[in-house]
Amino acid sequence: MEWKQFILLSCLGTIFILGILRESESAAVPMDKASKPGNQERMKRQVFVSEQDASNFFKRRAKRSPKSRAEIMAENRQRLAADERRKEYHEEQLNEWESFAEEEQDEQYERSHEKIESWRQWYYDGLYPSYLYNRYIY
Repeated sequence: MEWKQFILLSCLGTIFILGILRESESAAVPMDKASKPGNQERMKRQVFVSEQDASNFFKRRAKRSPKSRAEIMAENRQRLAADERRKEYHEEQLNEWESFAEEEQDEQYERSHEKIESWRQWYYDGLYPSYLYNRYIY
């Protein structure tokens, strides 16, 4: 039963606080109780633009005057900086790939060399010199 009383009291407190806050002025836009309906219409006209004016605004923005020299130079600097970053990134990726491929090639050479050497040691009967010294005999 206590939790029902707690919920009832909290709801009543919330309603009371909301009722008080509703009567107070808002922080962003103070409520003017003396404002007339005609005054509100004038304010709406100031905020909202007619459709014709909005259409003309967007048409003018589409036919914009040419960019200034400073704007063009700033855009070119940004473009060049982006190109430079992209070039450095690709060079770094290429260097990483080349080092990886080189390590793989070295490992593969080492493994094949070890296999060949182990095969030579296994099949060498001691009568002939090893293969490297025996290849030019005719």
